[in-house]
Amino acid sequence: MKLEDIISILNPEKIIYGSGKDIEVTEPVQFSVDNSRDDVIFWCSDSFIPKISELKAGILICSSNALKADINKKINYLVVPKPRLAFLKVLGLFAKANETKMGIAATAVIHPSAKLGKDVYIGNHVVIEQDCIIGARAKIGHNTVLLKDTQVGEDVIIGCNNTIGGTGFGYEKEEEGNYTVMPHLGNVVIHDKVEIGNNTCIDRAVIGSTIIGENVKIDNLVHIAHGVIIGKNSLIIANAMIGGSTVIGENCWVAPSASVINKGQIGDHATVGMGAVVTKPVEKDTTVAGNPARTTESLKKINDFLSKQTELK
Repeated sequence: MKLEDIISILNPEKIIYGSGKDIEVTEPVQFSVDNSRDDVIFWCSDSFIPKISELKAGILICSSNALKADINKKINYLVVPKPRLAFLKVLGLFAKANETKMGIAATAVIHPSAKLGKDVYIGNHVVIEQDCIIGARAKIGHNTVLLKDTQVGEDVIIGCNNTIGGTGFGYEKEEEGNYTVMPHLGNVVIHDKVEIGNNTCIDRAVIGSTIIGENVKIDNLVHIAHGVIIGKNSLIIANAMIGGSTVIGENCWVAPSASVINKGQIGDHATVGMGAVVTKPVEKDTTVAGNPARTTESLKKINDFLSKQTELK
């Protein structure tokens, strides 16, 4: 695409043309002093600014801090407040140019009662059961299964090999000592602009709905149990396990391999650290880590105490 088209999207604070305006940008690449092509675009954090003088060619997205050093006249500068975010937008432009086309694969199995919105993409061997609703422009990858009554909003992206709407792991012990599964009569509701990776399971609620809020992003290999509610803009990262009936607030971050106990409570804007085991409510605007999960303030106190005990020994 033309450089001027990228500039119109990014709206840089400042532009310095070293190698010229009339460039057809062929692809985004990583920052490299070995690059000798004018037709590629890349970005750098402030830590890479000392390396800019070594660049031979290309289009650089950078912060205004890069202008404090000598200007490299071999490259074009696009100066923006957040270079990484700007580069993400560039990646999006190229992704859109090469995105999966609309349509339904011949091998997909879709129940006659299911309702599909406009311009959807349904991959190979996808199964969509009765009374499912798929919003406009949704994309569902190969081998994914949407079980009965699942609702998917608009502009949702679901990867490959996912199971959404399955029965949760809910059992009761009978008088004889045997376990019997609890019937799950609810469903899964996925709101607009949600993105789900690959090999993830989201279980239906026993009664009511498992709810994935607007713009939530769910990574690969995540397990979300029955009756969970996840607030909008939250991110659930790879290998996380969210126990049944947990409520996660808005704008939360649940890091890789974290586990949240059944009926857990995580407040808005909270962060759950990598591998954390959450057994107690997490208040809003806090960060917890460890097993069992504690706030960073509590962990610091524990570490200080242990350090003093070591010194006494």
